[in-house]
Amino acid sequence: MHNKHSYFSASETAIATPSAAKQQAPMPASTAANPLDIEVSWACHLDEVREAQRLRHQIFAGEMGAQLQTSLEGHDVDGFDDYCEHLLVRQGQSKQVIGTYRLLTPAQALRAGRTYSDGEFDLSAIDALRPRMVELGRSCVHPDYRQGGVIMALWGALASFMLRNKLDVMMGCASIPMWHNGIVSGDAAASIWRQLLAKGQISQDYSVVPHLPLPLAQLNDHVDVEPPALIKGYLRVGTEVIGAPAWDPDFNTADLPMLMQLDRLPARYRKHFFG
Repeated sequence: MHNKHSYFSASETAIATPSAAKQQAPMPASTAANPLDIEVSWACHLDEVREAQRLRHQIFAGEMGAQLQTSLEGHDVDGFDDYCEHLLVRQGQSKQVIGTYRLLTPAQALRAGRTYSDGEFDLSAIDALRPRMVELGRSCVHPDYRQGGVIMALWGALASFMLRNKLDVMMGCASIPMWHNGIVSGDAAASIWRQLLAKGQISQDYSVVPHLPLPLAQLNDHVDVEPPALIKGYLRVGTEVIGAPAWDPDFNTADLPMLMQLDRLPARYRKHFFG
């Protein structure tokens, strides 16, 4: 989930973080699922985190026009990075980082004091899930590699991480750019929200509240627009939208809070990711 950007009960030693397995060779993406020459690994060193942060800056600032509050020019750096594990997808020959996610584990969320998503939403409705919940954030893929294979490779590594750590809930914010046909507005986001409501794709079990809601009543929600591919992918694998969109003025996006409970993963995806 792209929160440009989950939580408690396990001690840090009980979390089998990627750091504990980082000395293993990078995991090759499945050639059957992904014909691209790519490999997936976890960042071991600060230099590798910097590679992810450079890609994030390229996408968020360069492509999306986000106003990033960063401490390092040309890099997207925030206060959560030091607490997170960073998942990298590299092009196999050049070794260029072409995709990334960051993960905040329950123990690290305690150390950080909150998740990123807590800054956008009142998440008290899902407090009971926090001991088993990983927050996903800052997901992006280089524009030349936005085929399904890169996303599937990332998701496969995420599934392995969750299984290894005995965690079964993932959450985060999925972003909708606040522009449509070259015009900056929230109409596209409002229209996608209306579509989700009409299709019954909003959770009936949980409802979180945005701190800064997108002003839906003031927007045209009948624009003919498709949800971003990543959001469609999340919904396809059983992810739930658990609240109305928040407006993130720094990134100029509408952010949907999304929750994935692994026991609700459709059978064919469970077989693909878990065997």
